[in-house]
Amino acid sequence: MEGWIKRSAERKEKVEIIYLSVQGEVSQRVIQVLQVQSEYIIAFCYSKNQVRTFNKVNILSAFPRGNKRLKGVS
Repeated sequence: MEGWIKRSAERKEKVEIIYLSVQGEVSQRVIQVLQVQSEYIIAFCYSKNQVRTFNKVNILSAFPRGNKRLKGVS
């Protein structure tokens, strides 16, 4: 997954992720990866309309933008 995320950053492609927050909440987000670090991804989050930091271990899945949203995940 990490290689794919790095390529999306280089190509400036939007990515959808399923993310588990530190509070244990699962959300589906559309992001534009800005920087990939050893433990974190810094990205513009379209859901929150701001730059956010995502812990890599909390990204449950990542896929190209355009796939349908999962039912029951906000």
